[in-house]
Amino acid sequence: MPFSFIKKRMNEVTSLLQENKRIMNVSFVRNYESIFACPICHSSMKVSDLKSLICLNLHTFDFAKQGYINLTTRYVKSKYSKELFEARRKLFNESDFFESLSQTIANVIKNHIGKTKKASSILDMGCGEGSHLDTICNIVNSEHSHKVIGVGIDLSKEGILIAAKNYSEHIWAVADLANTPFKQAQFDYIVNILSPSNYAEFNRLLHEDGLVIKVVPQSGYLIELREHLSLKPEKTSYSNKEIVERFTESFQLVDISRLSYKARLNKSSLQSLVQMTPLTWGTTEERVKSFIKDSAQITIDFDLLVGKKQV
Repeated sequence: MPFSFIKKRMNEVTSLLQENKRIMNVSFVRNYESIFACPICHSSMKVSDLKSLICLNLHTFDFAKQGYINLTTRYVKSKYSKELFEARRKLFNESDFFESLSQTIANVIKNHIGKTKKASSILDMGCGEGSHLDTICNIVNSEHSHKVIGVGIDLSKEGILIAAKNYSEHIWAVADLANTPFKQAQFDYIVNILSPSNYAEFNRLLHEDGLVIKVVPQSGYLIELREHLSLKPEKTSYSNKEIVERFTESFQLVDISRLSYKARLNKSSLQSLVQMTPLTWGTTEERVKSFIKDSAQITIDFDLLVGKKQV
């Protein structure tokens, strides 16, 4: 059998599998199309022919072959590369580096859900490649009888593409955090992990009794990496005081807690860590390479801010 024929058949099978995945992901979005509002005119939207999301004024946004949808109205070049997001997903898969963080966020949501029987929705604002959202939803869904729906948005197409390829039964969209493509008061929980915020949009999108969960670095976060990479000693110190103050100005603070622990990473995980963090952007390649050893203990240090709408 000629190799060209085998290659052709393999390409056909790959295309069929991709199309099946696209249809599955778009069908899932169609179940929740009522949450969407056109980012151009803000009218309601519907999934059409399992190909596009179209608003009442016929503004049309096509689904990608991976099943995500790009709902941005202008091109914005992201500093975050495909390699960065792939490294973060690899770190999720090969270590327990973020395990305690995901579990802590899931616990906040589970405690708030209580014994309610209705489905809940989680919007991850700045979801990257989707690992945080998928893990949190899986934890909550495994311990509650009702469904938790996950929606992830990010301005980086590279991150959303990886999320859609690897995590099914979530809604993934390339979208602007300052002009989100959703109707008002659609989400029970808004999660914002080590990512920029737009508190006006958070307030607009949150249910009256919903929660915002924001994760910000504390002074010890990746201190080993910061001290090793920094060319300026003053850059190794960090304070999140201003971030916390801005959060409390925008929301009624329900809780603030510190999550701090150390994780031992092997050489492969250390490689993923330096590839996924912007801390390496302002240093030399020699310093980055010299940080990667057989193993090292790395400090995880976060503040979790939980807020609700102000009365």
